[in-house]
Amino acid sequence: MAPRAIKCVFNGTLLVFICCALTVFASPQRRRPATANTERIDYSRFSHATAEHRVACSSCHTFPSKNWKQVRKGDEAFADVTEYPEHQACLGCHRQRFFARERPVPRICSNCHVRATPTETSRYPFPSLGEAFLSTTKGREFVSDFRVLFPHDKHTDASCEDCHKTHQPQEKSDDEFVTKPPKNIGDGFWLKKGTFKTRPLTHAGCFTCHNQESELAPLPQNCDSCHKQPAVETRAADFDEQLARSMGIQDWWTLTGWRKRTSAGAFRHEVHPDLKCAQCHQTVMTNVVPVKSCGGAEGCHVTATLDDGGILNYEIDQRNKNAGFVCAKCHITFGNKPVPASHINAIPKAAK
Repeated sequence: MAPRAIKCVFNGTLLVFICCALTVFASPQRRRPATANTERIDYSRFSHATAEHRVACSSCHTFPSKNWKQVRKGDEAFADVTEYPEHQACLGCHRQRFFARERPVPRICSNCHVRATPTETSRYPFPSLGEAFLSTTKGREFVSDFRVLFPHDKHTDASCEDCHKTHQPQEKSDDEFVTKPPKNIGDGFWLKKGTFKTRPLTHAGCFTCHNQESELAPLPQNCDSCHKQPAVETRAADFDEQLARSMGIQDWWTLTGWRKRTSAGAFRHEVHPDLKCAQCHQTVMTNVVPVKSCGGAEGCHVTATLDDGGILNYEIDQRNKNAGFVCAKCHITFGNKPVPASHINAIPKAAK
C-alpha cells in the first residue's frame, strides 16, 4: 500500500506527515484470536477422558506416593497413590498453560492447589483418601472420570454388607428426613434418611488381599485393571438437580447415588431390612432393578389384582383413569412419563 501525506496545522505551522495507511495511528499489538480448541478446553478441570491424557497411568502417577506414610497414620497407613503427579509430569504437554498470564494464578493450578502462590503451595487431599478429599470444596463437586469394574462373581465369599452400608440411617431417631422439610409438605416427596447405600471410598479393603506380598492380581500399581473409562450413559436417572438443591442436599454420597438412580429415585433401602440384595439386584454391576422384583414372594407392591393392595396396580389404575396422574410412590422425574410395558407385564395374571 502506497504511503500518503497527512497535513495538519499546529501553532500556525503546517506539518506534513508521510506514513503508511496501516500505521497512521499507533495501536496496541493485535492479539492472536483464540482458537476454537483453546476456547473449548477448561484447563481448571482436568479430565482423563481427553485424548492427550489417555496414556499409561504410570506415566503420571508413581506407586506408591512419597507421602503415603504421612497422610495415613500408624496402622491405617498402606502403600498407595496418595498424591497428585509432580509438575514434571504435566510440563511436557502443558508448559504454556503453566506460564499463562492469568490472574491471580494460571487456571491449570487449581486442579491440585488450594491456592498457588509463592507463600501458599498446599494441595487438596488426593481423591484416593476418601472422606479427607470429599469434605473439601473441591471434593463436594467431584465426579470421577472412571467407573470401577468390580467382579462380584469372583467375590462370592464376601457379603454385600462388607462393602455397602446404609447411608445416613434413621434407625431409632424420630427425624426421618435428610434435611428439614417445609411445614406444608403433607404427602409430598422429601428425601428421607436411609435411602442410599455406600460403596468403598478407598483402596483399603482391596489392598488387604491385592498387595505386593500376596502377589494376587491385580496388584495395586495396575490401576487400569479396575479403573475404566465409562461408556456413554444413555439411560436417564430418576433425579431432579433443582429439587435436590431446593432441599439443601450437599452430601457427596447422596448426590452421587441419586444421580445414578436409573430406576426408582425415591426407593428407600432402610425400610427393607429383610430383603437380600440379590432379590432386587439380580444382575450385578447395574443400577437397573426389574420392577417384577418389587412383587416379591408376598406380593408386596405388585399383586394379581388391585384388591390385593399392590401399589403398582393402584397407580396404573389411576393413570388409566386420568392421563395426568403422576406416579409418585416410587418415582421423581419418571412419574409423569408413559407407563412402560415392563410395569404392565410385571403384574401377574389373576387365577381364574
